[in-house]
Amino acid sequence: MSAQMNLAYDYPLLSAFWTMLWFFLWIMWFVLLFRVVVDIFRDDDMGGWAKAGWLVFCIVLPFLGVFVYVIARGKSMGQREIAQAQKQQEAFNSYIRETAGGGTSHVDELARLSELRTRGDISDEEFARAKQMILSDGVPAGRATSVTSTPETPDTSVSSTPGRR
Repeated sequence: MSAQMNLAYDYPLLSAFWTMLWFFLWIMWFVLLFRVVVDIFRDDDMGGWAKAGWLVFCIVLPFLGVFVYVIARGKSMGQREIAQAQKQQEAFNSYIRETAGGGTSHVDELARLSELRTRGDISDEEFARAKQMILSDGVPAGRATSVTSTPETPDTSVSSTPGRR
């Protein structure tokens, strides 16, 4: 046999498997450690001293500290994660609604009016006036301005978007 050995003989397949396993476990450990630290700071129920205690515990004895934290507060950790995701989703949906819709629709305004009437905050007459105003696009009832009838001229402007005028 020659003096030069191949890597396959020096590093068998099982050793490569164990190395990869330990590498991914090490990465998972860091992910768990960072999630615990973020959860410690995110928790509004804990006071400052409790947060400091958990952080010291996780820094001085990291394996024991993280595992005890997950066992003791793991369920509430998941609930806080879900609540945070729901808040982010609601904020995103609200942003999309504001950006795309430009405001509230007539249906939303009528639903709010109906809710005010059922609570007794407004009377039936006020409800009818507000409903009429919403349905007439903001023009109060009885104040519609007269429009003189003029022949409409077709719009001949050219748009940069094909198919639109």
